[in-house]
Amino acid sequence: MSSYDQLYPNCDPDVWLRSCELEVEKPIEGEITGEMPSWLRGTLLRNGPGSLKVGSTRFEHLFDSASLLHRFAIQDGIVTYQCRFLRSNTFNKNRAANRIVVTEFGTKAVPDPCHTIFDRLAAVFNPGEAMSDNAMISIYPFGDEIYAFTETPVIHRIDPITLDTLERKNLADSIAIVNHTAHPHVMPNGDVYNVGMSLVKCRIRHVVVKFPFNEKGDMFQRAHIVGHMKPRWELHPAYMHTFGITENYFVIVEQPLSVSLLGVVKNQLADAPLINSLKWNPEHETQIVLISRKTGEEVKRYRTETLFYLHIINTFEQDGKLVVDLCAYKDAKALDAMYIQSIETMQSNANYADWFRGRPKRIEILLDAPQFTHFDATVLVDYGCETPRIHYDLYNGRPYRYFYAISSEVDVSPGSLIKVDTMTGEVKTWSNVNCYPSEPIFVPAPNAKEEDEGVLLSALVWGSNRQRAVALLVLDARSMREVARAEFITPSPAPKCLHGWFLPERA
Repeated sequence: MSSYDQLYPNCDPDVWLRSCELEVEKPIEGEITGEMPSWLRGTLLRNGPGSLKVGSTRFEHLFDSASLLHRFAIQDGIVTYQCRFLRSNTFNKNRAANRIVVTEFGTKAVPDPCHTIFDRLAAVFNPGEAMSDNAMISIYPFGDEIYAFTETPVIHRIDPITLDTLERKNLADSIAIVNHTAHPHVMPNGDVYNVGMSLVKCRIRHVVVKFPFNEKGDMFQRAHIVGHMKPRWELHPAYMHTFGITENYFVIVEQPLSVSLLGVVKNQLADAPLINSLKWNPEHETQIVLISRKTGEEVKRYRTETLFYLHIINTFEQDGKLVVDLCAYKDAKALDAMYIQSIETMQSNANYADWFRGRPKRIEILLDAPQFTHFDATVLVDYGCETPRIHYDLYNGRPYRYFYAISSEVDVSPGSLIKVDTMTGEVKTWSNVNCYPSEPIFVPAPNAKEEDEGVLLSALVWGSNRQRAVALLVLDARSMREVARAEFITPSPAPKCLHGWFLPERA
């Protein structure tokens, strides 16, 4: 199809359809343009879809692609790059069989004649071991250990220098959960919180789990439930990818996208994809549930419009209000847009851009309002954005002004990085032709006095004419002007990544 026939000529779907064929185990040095800040020293780790192919079979959804870890090491103005596949059980099984043998979020495995109905029935009671452990969403630190995450209870410890997969950990062995979000919260003192689903007194509950920081011990051994709430629909709990935290509350946004527990069991028995268990309920509003950080009990519920979301930008309390900022969509079609067939045919799909037509919205809740009071969700800026980040260390759960994101406007500016001033509504952007940045991560300058005093780090890939090019971009966070970049040529195609974490070099 020529560019004249394309509905979205500024968007190249190839960046999501690539499969890395050769890992970069030994660090390669990048070609620097501009000048790296002398104070910028550390490691940017990234995670995301790495390969859609296993032998002659192919995954059907982007969330199923084999996890590929990336490492950009910055020191003394020099930047190096590596990438390695996460050696999950799923990855190893698929590679050994040279075909897809583990059913994923959106892909049914090739039938295994040795896998009986009794095996699948037993697997229902052990989801951490039965489901795919392909942790290709995010990366988070637990103390001085680094883990790759997805939404099943299995996480993988990785070596932040070599990207080796060191350990597979099923959190269900430490705490009674059957899943968790892919985005826990790391607190300034090192404690980690996450929201999961658990069976409490024979009933399904959303629970908040605390992993207390411990310099000398295992944070997982000390994990315990510190909050809980009853799902709006007990057999159809809401799908959750992120949650919020403030000074006094855990903030749970119960959207109308639900997970049928009966459907999960049926799909497990039929070896069918998990996405078949999801149901969009447009007749229901979204609920915001507050759980007390002091007592662990549900405090109150509020209502807002029907919306779908993946990522919360920030939540905080101020002047008797609770503020919830998130990237909101009118429905859950964004998940359909990530089917591989949808991506391949996007240029002839007039509805595709609308599927991703999200907006950053703010919900301001009066904390003394009665239970189930409705509060409108207002648009912060008329600009589509996703994978939002803030000055996390100092402003997570606190009043803040700026957030950074990538554009989700498929038909306008899909290769833009965005800075939003939530106070004035001003938007600053950065973009290059045919260039596709990843989630921007804010790194504060030493002794920074202002919220946006620092740099943004983003991994870049290019469209189909530069499949093997990857770069680390450094932007001035105040002006969104390019400070420096390090460019690399990889031995095989470089796919676009999702989420990551910056580990500053410690003195």
